[in-house]
Amino acid sequence: MTTRRNILITGASSGLGKGMAIEFAKQGCNLALCARRFENLEKLKDELYSINPNIDVYIRSLDVNDHDAVFEVFDAFKADMGTLDRVIVNAGMGKGASIGTGYFHANKQTAVTNFVSALAQCEAAMAIFRAQNSGHLVTISSISAVRGFRRAMTVYAATKAGLTSMTEGIRMDVMNTPINVTCIHPGFIRSEINEKVEKVPFIVDTDVGCRAMVNAINKEKANAFVPSWPWAILHWIMRIAPASSIRKMS
Repeated sequence: MTTRRNILITGASSGLGKGMAIEFAKQGCNLALCARRFENLEKLKDELYSINPNIDVYIRSLDVNDHDAVFEVFDAFKADMGTLDRVIVNAGMGKGASIGTGYFHANKQTAVTNFVSALAQCEAAMAIFRAQNSGHLVTISSISAVRGFRRAMTVYAATKAGLTSMTEGIRMDVMNTPINVTCIHPGFIRSEINEKVEKVPFIVDTDVGCRAMVNAINKEKANAFVPSWPWAILHWIMRIAPASSIRKMS
């Protein structure tokens, strides 16, 4: 397998993005990290150099909802590093509420950030990969992509289903080329998105979840459900479970 040494991660200032950056730094990868909170990126950069002083770390402020800026920042990172070997489309949010309860603005924000802005990131990454004729696109979907969910997860799950489908379409487009495309479906991993949620089944700590994600990313399979226990099996059960059972999960 090709060694992916230069890796770009969006939404890298906290949560799963930060956790993945730490794991890749341990593996000796150079990192291009972007997020809205630049001060957090500066702290993370120092932390990564303390973990591995032999890597290069580039940081830029980016709000992925500024779609023109997505292309500019990705191209700037490409210029910094010479080549981009892997781009991880990770930035996302989980705001929202049941449809029709007065929270359209929050639901719309999640819909745009998690899908339209993910499209912008995929477009920017794939343009670079097509020009290089190499690269690995990784999208971070969710176990919730396999079914509809209620309450705050209604729009979130819908955006992740859309992202999974879009990733598959991109993969078909570049099949049998040097460009690989992977969709990661994390189960419940403790992060800022769910820190206020009390009851979550099979939840794991951020570091455990991020190690599982990075391990799956490095295998470059089309789809991965992580951590593999229980999600590699449970996602099949979720697809056929009655709606009343899925309802209890959200």
